Amino acid sequence: MDVSELLIYGVGLLAQVLFSARILIQWIMSEKAGKVLSPASFWTTSLIASILLMVYGALRNDIVIIGGQVISYFIYLRNIKLKNMWDALAPPVRWGAVAFPFLAAGWLLWSEQYSFSYIMEHSKISGALIAWGGAGQLVFTLRFVYQWYYSERAQESVIPNGFWVISLVGSLMIISYAVLRLDPVLFLGQIFGVVAYSRNFMIGLREAQPQQHSTTN
Repeated sequence: MDVSELLIYGVGLLAQVLFSARILIQWIMSEKAGKVLSPASFWTTSLIASILLMVYGALRNDIVIIGGQVISYFIYLRNIKLKNMWDALAPPVRWGAVAFPFLAAGWLLWSEQYSFSYIMEHSKISGALIAWGGAGQLVFTLRFVYQWYYSERAQESVIPNGFWVISLVGSLMIISYAVLRLDPVLFLGQIFGVVAYSRNFMIGLREAQPQQHSTTN
Protein backbone atom coordinates (compact mmCIF):
# COMPACT_ATOMS: atom_id res chain seq x y z
CA MET A 1 0.00 0.00 0.00
CA ASP A 2 1.57 3.30 -1.11
CA VAL A 3 1.41 6.70 0.61
CA SER A 4 -1.55 7.94 -1.45
CA GLU A 5 -3.62 4.88 -0.50
CA LEU A 6 -2.72 5.37 3.16
CA LEU A 7 -3.90 8.98 2.97
CA ILE A 8 -7.17 7.92 1.32
CA TYR A 9 -7.83 5.30 3.98
CA GLY A 10 -6.84 7.87 6.60
CA VAL A 11 -9.59 10.23 5.41
CA GLY A 12 -12.12 7.41 5.49
CA LEU A 13 -11.08 6.22 8.93
CA LEU A 14 -11.25 9.77 10.31
CA ALA A 15 -14.81 10.04 8.97
CA GLN A 16 -15.78 6.76 10.60
CA VAL A 17 -14.13 7.78 13.89
CA LEU A 18 -16.26 10.92 13.91
CA PHE A 19 -19.41 8.96 13.05
CA SER A 20 -18.64 6.56 15.90
CA ALA A 21 -17.85 9.45 18.27
CA ARG A 22 -21.23 11.09 17.63
CA ILE A 23 -23.01 7.83 18.46
CA LEU A 24 -20.85 7.27 21.54
CA ILE A 25 -21.57 10.75 22.91
CA GLN A 26 -25.28 10.45 22.13
CA TRP A 27 -25.36 6.99 23.72
CA ILE A 28 -23.65 8.15 26.94
CA MET A 29 -25.95 11.18 27.23
CA SER A 30 -29.01 8.97 26.65
CA GLU A 31 -27.86 6.43 29.26
CA LYS A 32 -27.48 9.22 31.84
CA ALA A 33 -30.86 10.75 30.98
CA GLY A 34 -32.64 7.40 30.79
CA LYS A 35 -34.14 8.36 27.45
CA VAL A 36 -33.00 8.78 23.83
CA LEU A 37 -31.59 12.26 23.28
CA SER A 38 -30.75 14.25 20.16
CA PRO A 39 -27.76 16.40 21.21
CA ALA A 40 -26.54 19.22 18.98
CA SER A 41 -23.07 17.65 18.85
CA PHE A 42 -24.62 14.61 17.13
CA TRP A 43 -25.61 16.72 14.13
CA THR A 44 -22.54 18.95 13.86
CA THR A 45 -20.22 15.95 14.07
CA SER A 46 -22.38 14.11 11.53
CA LEU A 47 -22.00 16.97 9.08
CA ILE A 48 -18.20 17.06 9.33
CA ALA A 49 -17.94 13.26 9.09
CA SER A 50 -20.26 13.21 6.07
CA ILE A 51 -18.04 15.68 4.22
CA LEU A 52 -14.98 13.53 4.90
CA LEU A 53 -16.74 10.31 3.88
CA MET A 54 -17.88 11.82 0.58
CA VAL A 55 -14.28 12.84 -0.10
CA TYR A 56 -13.18 9.29 0.74
CA GLY A 57 -15.82 7.81 -1.57
CA ALA A 58 -14.70 10.02 -4.45
CA LEU A 59 -11.05 9.09 -3.93
CA ARG A 60 -11.96 5.41 -3.89
CA ASN A 61 -14.17 5.76 -6.98
CA ASP A 62 -17.07 4.34 -4.96
CA ILE A 63 -20.38 5.81 -6.08
CA VAL A 64 -22.23 3.84 -3.37
CA ILE A 65 -20.47 5.71 -0.56
CA ILE A 66 -21.08 9.13 -2.10
CA GLY A 67 -24.71 8.45 -2.97
CA GLY A 68 -25.38 7.18 0.52
CA GLN A 69 -24.40 10.51 2.07
CA VAL A 70 -26.28 13.06 -0.04
CA ILE A 71 -29.76 12.92 1.51
CA SER A 72 -28.47 12.44 5.06
CA TYR A 73 -26.20 15.46 4.63
CA PHE A 74 -29.10 17.86 4.12
CA ILE A 75 -31.04 16.29 6.98
CA TYR A 76 -28.04 17.00 9.22
CA LEU A 77 -28.28 20.63 8.12
CA ARG A 78 -32.00 20.70 8.88
CA ASN A 79 -31.47 19.31 12.39
CA ILE A 80 -28.78 21.92 13.01
CA LYS A 81 -31.40 24.49 12.00
CA LEU A 82 -33.94 22.95 14.40
CA LYS A 83 -31.33 23.16 17.14
CA ASN A 84 -31.17 26.93 16.49
CA MET A 85 -27.47 26.72 15.63
CA TRP A 86 -27.63 27.52 11.92
CA ASP A 87 -28.07 31.28 12.19
CA ALA A 88 -25.14 31.50 14.60
CA LEU A 89 -22.74 30.27 11.90
CA ALA A 90 -20.87 32.78 9.74
CA PRO A 91 -22.47 33.27 6.28
CA PRO A 92 -19.44 31.81 4.41
CA VAL A 93 -19.71 28.65 6.53
CA ARG A 94 -23.45 28.34 5.83
CA TRP A 95 -23.04 28.88 2.09
CA GLY A 96 -20.07 26.52 1.97
CA ALA A 97 -21.98 23.80 3.80
CA VAL A 98 -24.94 24.05 1.41
CA ALA A 99 -22.75 24.18 -1.70
CA PHE A 100 -20.36 21.36 -0.81
CA PRO A 101 -22.42 18.36 -2.05
CA PHE A 102 -23.10 20.12 -5.37
CA LEU A 103 -19.43 20.96 -5.82
CA ALA A 104 -18.46 17.38 -4.95
CA ALA A 105 -21.01 15.97 -7.39
CA GLY A 106 -19.81 18.30 -10.13
CA TRP A 107 -16.21 17.25 -9.56
CA LEU A 108 -17.24 13.59 -9.64
CA LEU A 109 -19.33 13.87 -12.80
CA TRP A 110 -17.16 16.13 -14.93
CA SER A 111 -13.56 15.75 -13.88
CA GLU A 112 -11.43 13.74 -16.30
CA GLN A 113 -10.02 11.32 -13.75
CA TYR A 114 -13.02 10.72 -11.54
CA SER A 115 -15.94 11.24 -13.88
CA PHE A 116 -19.07 9.14 -13.41
CA SER A 117 -18.46 7.33 -16.71
CA TYR A 118 -14.87 6.54 -15.69
CA ILE A 119 -16.04 5.08 -12.39
CA MET A 120 -18.64 2.85 -14.04
CA GLU A 121 -16.25 1.69 -16.80
CA HIS A 122 -13.24 1.05 -14.56
CA SER A 123 -14.97 0.00 -11.36
CA LYS A 124 -13.81 -3.29 -9.87
CA ILE A 125 -17.21 -3.70 -8.23
CA SER A 126 -19.77 -5.95 -9.93
CA GLY A 127 -23.16 -4.57 -10.83
CA ALA A 128 -24.87 -6.89 -8.34
CA LEU A 129 -22.58 -5.75 -5.53
CA ILE A 130 -23.17 -2.09 -6.39
CA ALA A 131 -26.92 -2.77 -6.27
CA TRP A 132 -26.65 -4.49 -2.86
CA GLY A 133 -24.43 -1.77 -1.44
CA GLY A 134 -26.74 0.87 -2.86
CA ALA A 135 -29.74 -0.82 -1.25
CA GLY A 136 -27.93 -0.86 2.09
CA GLN A 137 -27.10 2.84 1.79
CA LEU A 138 -30.71 3.57 0.81
CA VAL A 139 -32.04 1.82 3.91
CA PHE A 140 -29.41 3.56 6.04
CA THR A 141 -30.42 6.91 4.56
CA LEU A 142 -34.14 6.27 5.11
CA ARG A 143 -33.53 6.29 8.87
CA PHE A 144 -32.79 10.00 8.64
CA VAL A 145 -35.80 10.61 6.42
CA TYR A 146 -37.83 8.89 9.12
CA GLN A 147 -36.16 11.02 11.81
CA TRP A 148 -36.70 14.18 9.77
CA TYR A 149 -40.41 13.41 9.42
CA TYR A 150 -40.82 13.06 13.20
CA SER A 151 -38.74 16.14 13.90
CA GLU A 152 -40.76 18.27 11.50
CA ARG A 153 -43.99 17.15 13.17
CA ALA A 154 -42.58 17.99 16.61
CA GLN A 155 -40.77 21.11 15.34
CA GLU A 156 -37.73 20.01 17.30
CA SER A 157 -34.87 17.60 16.71
CA VAL A 158 -35.91 14.19 18.09
CA ILE A 159 -34.79 10.62 17.41
CA PRO A 160 -37.72 8.14 17.37
CA ASN A 161 -37.17 4.47 18.22
CA GLY A 162 -37.85 3.36 14.68
CA PHE A 163 -34.68 5.22 13.69
CA TRP A 164 -32.59 2.61 15.52
CA VAL A 165 -34.42 -0.33 13.92
CA ILE A 166 -33.80 1.03 10.43
CA SER A 167 -30.20 1.81 11.43
CA LEU A 168 -29.62 -1.82 12.43
CA VAL A 169 -31.00 -3.23 9.18
CA GLY A 170 -29.04 -0.78 7.03
CA SER A 171 -25.86 -1.27 9.05
CA LEU A 172 -25.95 -5.06 8.68
CA MET A 173 -26.44 -4.70 4.92
CA ILE A 174 -23.50 -2.31 4.65
CA ILE A 175 -21.32 -4.64 6.75
CA SER A 176 -21.97 -7.46 4.30
CA TYR A 177 -21.17 -5.08 1.40
CA ALA A 178 -17.94 -4.02 3.12
CA VAL A 179 -16.89 -7.66 3.56
CA LEU A 180 -17.48 -8.42 -0.12
CA ARG A 181 -15.90 -5.10 -1.15
CA LEU A 182 -12.89 -5.74 1.13
CA ASP A 183 -13.34 -2.27 2.61
CA PRO A 184 -12.01 -2.12 6.20
CA VAL A 185 -13.14 1.50 6.63
CA LEU A 186 -16.82 0.73 6.09
CA PHE A 187 -16.60 -2.49 8.13
CA LEU A 188 -15.00 -0.92 11.20
CA GLY A 189 -17.32 2.08 11.04
CA GLN A 190 -20.44 -0.09 11.11
CA ILE A 191 -19.44 -2.67 13.72
CA PHE A 192 -19.49 -0.14 16.56
CA GLY A 193 -22.74 1.27 15.25
CA VAL A 194 -24.54 -2.07 15.55
CA VAL A 195 -23.86 -2.13 19.31
CA ALA A 196 -24.91 1.50 19.84
CA TYR A 197 -28.06 1.18 17.71
CA SER A 198 -29.11 -1.93 19.65
CA ARG A 199 -28.59 -0.20 23.00
CA ASN A 200 -30.44 2.95 21.94
CA PHE A 201 -33.35 0.79 20.77
CA MET A 202 -33.48 -0.85 24.21
CA ILE A 203 -33.40 2.57 25.92
CA GLY A 204 -36.22 3.72 23.65
CA LEU A 205 -38.32 0.66 24.53
CA ARG A 206 -37.72 1.23 28.23
CA GLU A 207 -38.70 4.88 27.87
CA ALA A 208 -41.90 3.98 26.00
CA GLN A 209 -43.13 1.42 28.54
CA PRO A 210 -44.13 3.92 31.29
CA GLN A 211 -45.91 6.04 28.67
CA GLN A 212 -47.87 3.05 27.38
CA HIS A 213 -48.71 2.00 30.94
CA SER A 214 -50.02 5.48 31.86
CA THR A 215 -52.08 5.55 28.64
CA THR A 216 -53.75 2.22 29.37
CA ASN A 217 -54.52 3.33 32.91
